[in-house]
Amino acid sequence: AQVRLIISNKKTAGVLEKAAAHQVPTLLITRETFYKTENILEDLKTHEIDYLVLAGFLWLMPAYLVKQYPERIVNIHPALLPKYGGKGMYGMNVHRAVHAAKEKESGMSIHLVNEKYDDGALLFQAKCKIDSADPPEIIAKKVLALEHQYYPEIIEQLIQRSL
Repeated sequence: AQVRLIISNKKTAGVLEKAAAHQVPTLLITRETFYKTENILEDLKTHEIDYLVLAGFLWLMPAYLVKQYPERIVNIHPALLPKYGGKGMYGMNVHRAVHAAKEKESGMSIHLVNEKYDDGALLFQAKCKIDSADPPEIIAKKVLALEHQYYPEIIEQLIQRSL
């Protein structure tokens, strides 16, 4: 797998600096162009993009992208879906909710993306134990470690299966 294009809706996203350091092209998008046009499809075609791998992208996928990339848009979620998924459930919001519910475990989910938040088919989940004394920040660190460990591996497996 190769990273051929980084797309962001945030000018200050740290990934843009990493992309520049590795000479990976970038594309900054606006909500208006993302939802009201299909211009992004031309950029994806130009860069020969086969999969869209999301990380920290919080916008809902428009139908035209889901149609163009069926079962080839992947996202990572900092909880064990279907719990703690859906609109507004991202980042520390998730970890605060897990903590408030006094869960004994948390984890991460890797899933395909459709036109609904956190609704696509699950590809993989990994769990971690959490203690009632763990604040949301510690839960976040435990889950992030799982994300870093498994996301690249699962993406590679997904791509290998399609070859």
